[in-house]
Amino acid sequence: MTNHAADRARAALEQRLGHSFSDPDLVLHALTHGSGKARTSDYQRLEFLGDRVLGLVIAEALFKTFAGDGEGAMSARHSALVRAETCAAVAAALGLDEFVVVGAAERKKGLHQSASVLADVMEAVIGALYLDGGLGVAQRFILSHWAGALAGQQVVSKDAKTTLQEWALGRGLAIPAYETLSRTGPDHAPHFEVRLSVQNHAAATGQGASKRAAEMAAAAAFLAREGVR
Repeated sequence: MTNHAADRARAALEQRLGHSFSDPDLVLHALTHGSGKARTSDYQRLEFLGDRVLGLVIAEALFKTFAGDGEGAMSARHSALVRAETCAAVAAALGLDEFVVVGAAERKKGLHQSASVLADVMEAVIGALYLDGGLGVAQRFILSHWAGALAGQQVVSKDAKTTLQEWALGRGLAIPAYETLSRTGPDHAPHFEVRLSVQNHAAATGQGASKRAAEMAAAAAFLAREGVR
């Protein structure tokens, strides 16, 4: 990747995260899987930190939001909000898979889109936000992207595309197909519209800042329409 392309990619990422990094290496490390670079530069240390920051911010938010809850109820809510599935869902909605650095062989296998890697990357990014901007920056990011779940909405245990595929295959239907209808906007802030086709069902559409985010939105719209969740 040329320096110009790398700068554009970083600008697009920072726009999605809502923070301009004074130390760009931090966010690069947060997005680098062990297969993509030397072990000393991968995301594991930042993941460790980000996990603790996320836990603290969510704990404080629950303490303030659910004043009538006892320790047991808050613990249950906390576990649901910080678990890997929730982190992966937030990462997928942000389209972070586009920026994850993995080895060539691992990318062909789709490792950068796996729920486990996305969950780890999400925590690492939170760690990077904390180190670069302080607790306030990390807290604003978390409260923004966990707002729905904190408000009492259902915490998604699986992402919408996975849920839809399992639903379709369980009914003997073909694997759902996604078609990009349009890509508009500048390179640093693209906008995608995607159409989802499911055998014997009306199509659904979704929009997002990345192709994957638009696909997720289309899958979520289909699931809601069909009353799956």
